[in-house]
Amino acid sequence: MKRLLGPIALAIFLGIIVHGAIVHFAPSVIMDRAYTLIGERGTPVHGFQLAPQMRPSTQSVVRPSPDLAYSGCRFDLGQAPNGIRVRMAAYDGYSSLSFFDAQTNNFRTIRGDGVAQEFTLNAGNAPSQKGIILIRRLAPTDVDFARVVEVAKADDCEAL
Repeated sequence: MKRLLGPIALAIFLGIIVHGAIVHFAPSVIMDRAYTLIGERGTPVHGFQLAPQMRPSTQSVVRPSPDLAYSGCRFDLGQAPNGIRVRMAAYDGYSSLSFFDAQTNNFRTIRGDGVAQEFTLNAGNAPSQKGIILIRRLAPTDVDFARVVEVAKADDCEAL
């Protein structure tokens, strides 16, 4: 039994190291992949793009809500040293404007509550240089999604 203590201790030690590395590095790898993927689908840096209505054939994220319409904007404060002005157009149903940093952390969320919202993102209020801004709007039917398509035209994410 004493001969096994060394290998068991080493296995436990290596398991702890591997676990710590995964916990530390996984969020940035996940966000980097998401940032790249939405860019490959045409979402510009500092510009919103409305995703297609969520259906099994259009979803790229595990379990997105089929009742929500999603608009995304990639931000890079390195390309916008004066900040980024973000505007979410008014929508008469549920809407939210969420900001995610390079580690997948949601660092700010603003509810729409039926009125337009505006926020200026800059190095002082963003924990990372790059990230994703997401607008979610309740659109459970095709008619609601069509309304979101029209409303989303007034969303804006622009470098200052």
